[in-house]
Amino acid sequence: MFKRLRADIAAAKRNDPAARNKFEIWLTYSGVHALSWHRFANRLYRMHLKLLARIVSQFAKFLTGIEIHPAAKIEGGVFIDHGTGVVIGETAEVKSGVVIYQGVTLGGTGKEKGKRHPTIEKDVVISSGAKVLGGFTVGEGAKIGAGAVVLKEVPPHATVVGVPGRVVRINGEKPDLQQEKIDPNAEEIHALKCRVHKLEAALEALTGKKFECTQEELFPVPADEAAAESAAAEDTEKE
Repeated sequence: MFKRLRADIAAAKRNDPAARNKFEIWLTYSGVHALSWHRFANRLYRMHLKLLARIVSQFAKFLTGIEIHPAAKIEGGVFIDHGTGVVIGETAEVKSGVVIYQGVTLGGTGKEKGKRHPTIEKDVVISSGAKVLGGFTVGEGAKIGAGAVVLKEVPPHATVVGVPGRVVRINGEKPDLQQEKIDPNAEEIHALKCRVHKLEAALEALTGKKFECTQEELFPVPADEAAAESAAAEDTEKE
């Protein structure tokens, strides 16, 4: 337990340029305190004192603003910076070297059973407000952008941004991924046009009539604009 505490303090000193010394970190850093309380709660949980473990975790949440389920597996050397609003779920696993900023959620989607929270591999950075939801793995050295919502597995050394999260870099280079080539709106419009053409062909075969849209039907003019144009046309004729 003390070995992990030393690793947590060293991680804070390594990752926070504002940290002046290890004694100050031990006294004042809420992330370090939350992890220390979690390790105590986790030991109680593994001893099947689950109610007491939950009480300890809720007390730690009251003190630090960081909620960690007592069953979560967190290695030494993890750094939670500031930490307010961080939530780590029951089946989450966090490996050493991970940096977590405020407002991060390592949660589930509410649909899974069993392993429903993510596994965060070594040296991952999860920026402020990011949500990692599901029982998948975030690969070693990956970076999750602020506010991203990650719903599927992340390759090692990838950078993920956006809602939903998408990979924009792997090892600093832009990947040639199919996800970046597909415009979902264009795909949907194409599917609708294809269906309309097939329906028109079927109607023409049944009725023998050809269906064509006029310019006005394709590009209808709003009622107020049509009234204004009609009035202008009448004034022109009077003149």
